[in-house]
Amino acid sequence: MARKRISMRKIKEVLRLRFEVGLTYDAIGHSCNIGHTTVGECLRRAKAAGLTWPLPEDMDDASLERLLYPPPPGPAINRPMPDWEYVHKERKKKGVTLFLLWQEYKESYLDTLIHCMSLVHRIFDFQLNIE
Repeated sequence: MARKRISMRKIKEVLRLRFEVGLTYDAIGHSCNIGHTTVGECLRRAKAAGLTWPLPEDMDDASLERLLYPPPPGPAINRPMPDWEYVHKERKKKGVTLFLLWQEYKESYLDTLIHCMSLVHRIFDFQLNIE
């Protein structure tokens, strides 16, 4: 389960206490009412983002958050979605299952496809609910 992020105000305080005052992780954790591992995580993220203390004057909380918590990288491969009209039409035929259609789809895109069957089921069910 993902942990709740600490506030940017608290992160700034962690950075100040570490680099200006020189406190240990435990002392910073006690002062800010967070765990020493959280202190270490904040400092690791700050180092990875290339942040130094004092922070630049023009850095607001939103830009600090973007630096410390960048969005996860998107998929490296652009995966085409199935032709859902074709899927619906084929599913109406006797003996055609979603699994068979998924296998056919996988064979067409062996070099780029990493979809799993459960994802295909979820999307197919979603497509049915739209209609």
